[in-house]
Amino acid sequence: MRVRLVCFFLILAFASGTDADQATAHTKAPQLDYRVTDSFPHDRAAFTQGLLYHQGFLYESTGLYGKSALRKVEISSGKTLMRQKLGNTYFGEGLALQGNQLVQLTWREKTAFIYHLDNLEEIGRFRYGGEGWGLVFDGSHFILSDGSSLLRFLEPGTFSEIRRLRVTDNGRDVEKLNELEIVEDKLFANILGSDRIARIDLDTGTVDGWLDLSPLRGKGLSWRKAADLNGIAYDAATRRVFVTGKRWPWLFELMLE
Repeated sequence: MRVRLVCFFLILAFASGTDADQATAHTKAPQLDYRVTDSFPHDRAAFTQGLLYHQGFLYESTGLYGKSALRKVEISSGKTLMRQKLGNTYFGEGLALQGNQLVQLTWREKTAFIYHLDNLEEIGRFRYGGEGWGLVFDGSHFILSDGSSLLRFLEPGTFSEIRRLRVTDNGRDVEKLNELEIVEDKLFANILGSDRIARIDLDTGTVDGWLDLSPLRGKGLSWRKAADLNGIAYDAATRRVFVTGKRWPWLFELMLE
């Protein structure tokens, strides 16, 4: 059953706390407005590392050694409909969709897995250099984050690196870029260790807006109970943005203002 948010969250979604003010003190990009329009159950055992939306369902990559998996998830209930477990030596990370194939990164294993969208069966894998954190397909290339301020662009098919883009705000590098999602013509990126999402211009690498999602942390979403905000999915048809985090009990539906 769909779980409705209380008005508390709707009011808080427009508020900026002291921590957020301090975090943005040296930034040039403005804070973006949003409305929380709904919430849904999320598996608290899911250590979310990658999230995407496709044809009414969520596809989620989860991490931790011995627990990493790829899942197809029903939005309304949070129920896992299909699951493909990774080997115990792999730590699942970012997830992207190209055509009818899902590509899942791993953290330090330098290996990405390719699955068929329909049944989540592995159909291939490839190697890449460095760590894998976030991954998204922008329609032309895969974009990979590795926890630094750099984004790497990979060629589909060969997965060879073709260029890099440094992400900055007010001339300063934006570090710890994590889970990625394309929202309209911008790149959204979680920042590890914060409840903030950077909106990035892909032509320049400049952050042109910030989402402060710290108000979503109400009862049951303390830092001790739930870890990082880390999961962004976009439904282009309805312009809904879905966000969640590692071991969060809720998936939130947002509308950007």
